[in-house]
Amino acid sequence: MVVRPLRVALAGGGAFGLKHLDALAEIDDVVVTSVVSRRLDQARDVAAKYDVAHASADLDEVLARDDVDAVILATPTQLHAEQAVAAMRAGKHVQVEIPLADNLADAERIVAVARETGLVCMVGHTRRFNPSHRWIHRKVEADELALQQLTVQTYFMRRSNLNARNEPRTWTDNLLWHHAAHTVDLFRYQTGEEIVEAHALQGPVRPDLGIAMDLSIQLRAAGGAICTLSLSFNNDGPFGTDFRYICDNGTYLARYDDLFTGHGEQIDLSGVGASSNGIEVQDREFVDAIRQGREPESSAAAVLPCYRILADLERRGSKSASCSTSTPGVAPMPAR
Repeated sequence: MVVRPLRVALAGGGAFGLKHLDALAEIDDVVVTSVVSRRLDQARDVAAKYDVAHASADLDEVLARDDVDAVILATPTQLHAEQAVAAMRAGKHVQVEIPLADNLADAERIVAVARETGLVCMVGHTRRFNPSHRWIHRKVEADELALQQLTVQTYFMRRSNLNARNEPRTWTDNLLWHHAAHTVDLFRYQTGEEIVEAHALQGPVRPDLGIAMDLSIQLRAAGGAICTLSLSFNNDGPFGTDFRYICDNGTYLARYDDLFTGHGEQIDLSGVGASSNGIEVQDREFVDAIRQGREPESSAAAVLPCYRILADLERRGSKSASCSTSTPGVAPMPAR
């Protein structure tokens, strides 16, 4: 158990790193002791803005410090696996921003190291922590709602390689391993069941970015509920994700931390969590899991089945333009 205050280092001074710093500022007995960025000037600027004493461009240096108990990795996807393993090998608890990794082997390696070290290893599957989705989850758990279909639209304009703050970045995002991971895991979380069938259709790859810009995924849970997910980096309009929960007892529309009925009436989410900010709720779970010596709700082990599904979709998609060719009634994917 870590003695208070919990001393946290943030790696990644971009848009999502700042969201974590804002969230950590609201949590008692937590102090951010270091900010790490690949650019030292950016690390220093962020550290100065948030009154953090130390800034660095070297994560290894920060992992060696004795004033760091835990690390939040808001770094490029391609770095997650190596950095998460390095953090745990250095004796630090770690929260990895979504996705855990961009391939199954790395995701499984992270889980193995977490089990070996006994440290908290959490993944930023924020949808589990948004008050909107937690409200639905509680209703399902109380048998007040049964999900029939989850319909999700995740749309961005990413023809230029910009981040959420419209700033240039040096790495490319991935619709399958990042944005689809949110919904695949959420569907498992909300149904409480394994996904037994999954199909995907991928649109053209953009040559200058080397990634697919459009993707369609269909899922079926063991109990029969289905999920339809549409993703695009070609959308000309407001960016973000909209969720429609079609249930046996009502329809609900979620967008980040807000929830509405199917008729557009906003639902009061006060009391759902300690905060109305999903990132803060997520970071509170990370801190509480460390202090209480327990597995966090979105531990690497808990979300690993999501990445197995993504890997299966990627593998089958590389062999055919369409993965949706299973015989009716026969699941092409075994339950995980």
